[in-house]
Parts: sequence; structure tokens; C-alpha cells
Amino acid sequence: MSELAMEVKELFALNIKILRKKCGFSQEKLAESSGLSTQSISDIEGCRTWVSDKTLGNLAQALGVDIFQLFMPPPGEDNEKNAAAFLYNRLIKLRTIMKEDIDKRLDQFYLTEKSLD
Repeated sequence: MSELAMEVKELFALNIKILRKKCGFSQEKLAESSGLSTQSISDIEGCRTWVSDKTLGNLAQALGVDIFQLFMPPPGEDNEKNAAAFLYNRLIKLRTIMKEDIDKRLDQFYLTEKSLD
């Protein structure tokens, strides 16, 4: 797993735990509210598993937040100052990855079309 992927997974796990406690939920209560098992919540908070898109939505709904908030630095004096920079940097990385993917696909398309001529 890449370093960036691990950072995202750890941040996600931390946010789930912080938001769960902020809501006054036990792992059992969050599991019940999100339709997951208690073991799944434990595995998510312990960075031992990842989740599907559907599960992301269920967790966000159960915690009363938007999905993107599960990937933002947790609230705090230092983190609030850096939240915009964090999001900006992640968006720049995503744009770079997407651009590389698009360029690769265009090159493949061009080579395929050229070979048909």
C-alpha cells in the first residue's frame, strides 16, 4: 500500500473514532446505526480494513456528516488552520493522477486508431 493510501486510511480511521465519540456512540451503537457489525467498526477504527462506497455513505449518515468530512483532518486549533491546505494538496494530487490516467488513455486510443489506418 502506498504511503498516501496509508495516510488516508489512518485519517479515515481516526475520524470515525473521533466522530463516533463526539456523537456519544459506542462501537456497538455506530454498528447498529450504520448497518455494520461491531467487528467491522473495530476493524475500521484499527486500520485493519477498508470500506465500500455504500459503507462510506452509511457511516457518514450515521455520524451526521458529509462523506468528505471523513477524510478531513480532525478539528483542532492546528488542524483548522491547515484544513484548507490539506484539502488543496489532496486535490492537486488527485488532479495529477487523473491527468496522468487521461493522458495514458488518450495515448492508448491514439495508438489503437493509428494501427487501424
